[in-house]
Amino acid sequence: MNILLMIHSILRWLIVVVAVIAIVKFALGWLRGGAFKGMDRGLSSGFSGLMDLQVTLGLIFLIGNGLAGSGFPMYRIEHAVSMILAAALAHLPMRWKNSEDKLRFRNSLFIVLGVLVIVFLGVARLPGGWNR
Repeated sequence: MNILLMIHSILRWLIVVVAVIAIVKFALGWLRGGAFKGMDRGLSSGFSGLMDLQVTLGLIFLIGNGLAGSGFPMYRIEHAVSMILAAALAHLPMRWKNSEDKLRFRNSLFIVLGVLVIVFLGVARLPGGWNR
């Protein structure tokens, strides 16, 4: 289980990197009025896909470690619920796939920012928080 926790911990930094790139790209696209192209769709999809992978790894760890004797302390349940909500929110940009480009950039930007806020709060809920 320790290798799974390590992968789960490392993956969060990849998510942060992709989120920062997406924030910059979406903000520039929104402010400059650019076209929402393949790279933008890829960033949005990649971000939501990484969030899905992170939640999947986290749930496997939660269940496996909990059944192995660590139990299911409330902070782990709260963390899991927060991350599931964040992953669900990360999929919302697909709702605007037929919208004008400026609206897609704006909405995608705010979704990524919202997901990061939820992720920050969810990780901070764990003992050790971001220092783990």
